Amino acid sequence: MRRVVFNQKGGVGKSTITCNLAAMAAMDGKQALVVDLDPQANATQYLLGKNGQWPDQTLADFFQEMLRFSLRRKGPESFVCQTPFPGLDLMPAHTDLADLAGKLEARYKMYKLREALDELANYDIIFIDTPPAMNFYTLSALIAADTCLIPFDCDDFSRKALYSLMDSVREIREDHNPRLTVEGIVVNQYQSRARLPKKIVAELISEGLPVLPAYLSSSVKIRESHEMGKPMIFMEPEHKLTKEFEALYRCLES
Repeated sequence: MRRVVFNQKGGVGKSTITCNLAAMAAMDGKQALVVDLDPQANATQYLLGKNGQWPDQTLADFFQEMLRFSLRRKGPESFVCQTPFPGLDLMPAHTDLADLAGKLEARYKMYKLREALDELANYDIIFIDTPPAMNFYTLSALIAADTCLIPFDCDDFSRKALYSLMDSVREIREDHNPRLTVEGIVVNQYQSRARLPKKIVAELISEGLPVLPAYLSSSVKIRESHEMGKPMIFMEPEHKLTKEFEALYRCLES
């Protein structure tokens, strides 16, 4: 199973959701892989820690190889590194990804990620983090994935963007990846006592959008989790937000 976490709006929690769901899968006994396609490398920093050693081989090196003719390319496993967490591996990002995007798009290389992940058959589940834009890397991720999760942070700007996001996924399914589906909308930074978030989420549900029933609340603990470089299940397994991630994971796996 390959899930891409995608939203063109920044700051909606893509990397946080990606890493915490992957950590839940690892704790569940699965072999999990995070693919970080965002040049900002937030997921990479989250899983390796701010002071962790940056891997020698990143996805920038992988895509750089795709631009060169070679009879003997490195296998995709060469661009995978271990994280400090058992069962959870990473294909790390690098800031050089930003400079490569135009060249890769011009050479029509957006199927290369799917081909690489096809070879990594030892993973039970793969989560793909994407940049906050519909660009080459996001397109590559949507082509490579089975399903799409759309984070939603309960404001009116995010709501308006949802419809174009759903249209983008439909277009990519028709043109490039017929198996791609929207698995669900992940409600993030939810404030259960506030009127507006409850109203917006209720309206999305009434409109028939696939809102997942497990919501993620707003908590300062997630910032501490980022700072420590530990997903919530490894930092505070009994915290309310950890339990919400667990409920979301169980919802997806049911």
